[in-house]
Amino acid sequence: MAGNNKTNSALSASNDPLQGNDNLNIDQYLEQFHADFDPVYNMLMDYQCAVMAVETKFNILNNRLSIQGEHNPIESIHSRVKSLDSIIRKLEKLHLPIELESVEENLKDVAGVRVICSFVDDIYKIAENFLAQEDVTLIKRKDYIKDPKPSGYRSLHLIVKIPIYTENGKKDMYVEVQMRTIAMDFWASLEHKLRYKKNLNPETAEKLAKELEACAEESAKLDEKMLRVREQIAAN
Repeated sequence: MAGNNKTNSALSASNDPLQGNDNLNIDQYLEQFHADFDPVYNMLMDYQCAVMAVETKFNILNNRLSIQGEHNPIESIHSRVKSLDSIIRKLEKLHLPIELESVEENLKDVAGVRVICSFVDDIYKIAENFLAQEDVTLIKRKDYIKDPKPSGYRSLHLIVKIPIYTENGKKDMYVEVQMRTIAMDFWASLEHKLRYKKNLNPETAEKLAKELEACAEESAKLDEKMLRVREQIAAN
């Protein structure tokens, strides 16, 4: 896809934004710097705004649903926007043009929100209420709770499109939402750390993978037991 030359330069992994030009004075250099990089900063800020909008929706749902029951269904909410380095590396990995247009059209996980719930049924109730909002469009859904990954990973993944409103008007943005229980999140955090530990020999890595898979099964059983306990308490 053809793109603005300045935009392409700004996204280039090899571009050095602090490398000056002897032919420019400082004011000219700063003007050129902002011309090259402001589109990138604006894009990242748009994703940050999208994250904030989604977080607000979940916080409102948590407050509203909490007054209808005896607990807050959401334990915590975490968010992130991919770094520029991560964005560029993913474009390169997917053999996509390193351009702003390519990011916005092809990458659906630049903005991410993780919602940690107390119980499995809370996940589905929160997700149902979230997706029922008229300005939230579901793009893709993967239920790794009902159909876990071979590694044992469990989570509900939603790719959604939501509008943000900036000084330039309305803009639709993609956000990836991951919804887990506390137990699922604990397992996923540990698995992530071990997966990126580089000095494990193959035999140890395989052994730990099997251990983690077994832990995932135990974690799922714990979620089921805790849900039954809650139901028994509610019945009395």
